[in-house]
Amino acid sequence: MQDSLRYTLRFPHAAQHYVEVTAEVPGPNPELALAVWTPGSYLIREYSQHLEAFSARDAAGQALSWEKTRKNRWRVSSPGNATVTYRIYARTMGVQSNWVESGFALLNGAPTFLTLADHLPRTHEVTLELPADWAAHYSGLELTGPHAYSARDYDTLVDSPIYAGSPSVYRFEAAGRPHYLVNEGEAGAWNGAESAVAVEKIVREYHRMMGVIPYDQYLFFNLLLESGGGLEHHNSTVLIASRWAWSRTEDPPVELPSGQPRQPNRTNWLDLVSHEYLHLWNVKRLRPVELGPFDYEQENYTRTLWVAEGITTYYGPLAVKRAGLIDEAAYLKTLSREITQLQNTPGRLIQTVETSSYDAWIKLYRQNENSPNTLISYYTKGAVIAWLIDACVRRLTGGAKSLDDVMRLAYQRYSRERGYTSTDFRDLVNEVAGADLGSWFYSLLETTQELDYTEALTWFGLRFATPPVSGKAYLGAVTKNDAGRLVVTGIPRHTPAHAAGLNVDDELLAINGHRIRADSLAARLEHYRPGDHIELLTARRDQLRTLAVLLAPDPRRVWLLEPDPAADPEPRRVWLRD
Repeated sequence: MQDSLRYTLRFPHAAQHYVEVTAEVPGPNPELALAVWTPGSYLIREYSQHLEAFSARDAAGQALSWEKTRKNRWRVSSPGNATVTYRIYARTMGVQSNWVESGFALLNGAPTFLTLADHLPRTHEVTLELPADWAAHYSGLELTGPHAYSARDYDTLVDSPIYAGSPSVYRFEAAGRPHYLVNEGEAGAWNGAESAVAVEKIVREYHRMMGVIPYDQYLFFNLLLESGGGLEHHNSTVLIASRWAWSRTEDPPVELPSGQPRQPNRTNWLDLVSHEYLHLWNVKRLRPVELGPFDYEQENYTRTLWVAEGITTYYGPLAVKRAGLIDEAAYLKTLSREITQLQNTPGRLIQTVETSSYDAWIKLYRQNENSPNTLISYYTKGAVIAWLIDACVRRLTGGAKSLDDVMRLAYQRYSRERGYTSTDFRDLVNEVAGADLGSWFYSLLETTQELDYTEALTWFGLRFATPPVSGKAYLGAVTKNDAGRLVVTGIPRHTPAHAAGLNVDDELLAINGHRIRADSLAARLEHYRPGDHIELLTARRDQLRTLAVLLAPDPRRVWLLEPDPAADPEPRRVWLRD
């Protein structure tokens, strides 16, 4: 084992969003590197853009020369050990990044800690010097002193966020382990004790399902910052939510995709908790073979994020239902939303789910106005595929086995050093199901063929509610009210707007010579029927032009699951309480 790296974190300018870092670096002429991404979030984030005021000195306090050798590397000229100092600007609202303000700090390892670029095994020690009015600090790192932590290696350091501030903390025990819900920003609006009871039920449900708790303690960092997101770690998770979400108990209806974020509510938050908590098994320990050991300075490609994220997305709300926190109707609505989202995304006919995983670095997290036409989310399609696999395994085994059994076997077999390949996971499903599903898996994962829901509907005793026929005229353009201007923000493929040559950023002015205002497009289209021809006056870069448009029926639909009254309900009951 190499000599340790030792860091001290200070917050003299927390109100200005800075953390100051001192690193005691062993050895001569060290080259230091800062990660460019955080595991669990497949995007190069260029964390070094936030690092400033780099300097180095020797043991006697004399300044040392240094040079930058890459965008994220610094080499110090030193005959022996060196002390390096730098500042990090920390005001990125995201679970992968850093946030520091006058009242608290949330620091992730990748954007905070320079490490030696040789990546040899060594411990990393962290000491905190906190503002006087910050009452506590928490991390999944090993606590070695009142304000000190230790990581056995750099991977552990990156995988263990640090929170410091004055939170509301709720402790409970499950499976003999302590768990902590650490709430920042309750502000009298969030019922912390009640939410902790719900979290405990989710923890107990996954313990029942997986049969093992692979940690000594677990931390739920719940930052109520009027934003959203979640990221998993090996013994903690970071959640960002609205402090008003817990007070909203209503479950919104299944809606057509609009590109707008859902209203925060209790069900969505419980789903987020469930999703990120399951990741401690499925991703942090049971992982695709390509995701470990990590290369923190470039992309790490895999084709199996549909397992890592898609199956987790499937189980998120299902575990909330099994824990008794929502009813069957609410759960079926959440699954219906995933199916509706998938089936109304044109990109499902362009991109396979394995390609979606492989290209996550350049597509899923770098979307533009044309993205719905060219890609699908491995979260969404992966969740729907997981449901189909669950139904298939249950049918082939007469209800004796399920996807739960697949996940338990996968964890037993691949949760150690090696990880699994796409072929490994398919073979596990075949083994549990007692059948060769090779051609079916090829269709699901490597083609853009439409998914067949028949088997799942039949086994679980479900059907899709018959969608109403609206008869309304459909233009297909996605628009927004831009300070009173009706501006196009998206053009889905196979729509009248797409066929007519309407462009993103066009302003819509009139239909058949009659002015349309920013809030009147839907009402104006009520006067037309599918098959009608209209002249659409637009402004493109301040130049007026008229487009001929043939209106069509609205091809979108809500795929709403409901119990089939003619079917046996028992397989569905077993599924929802397994």
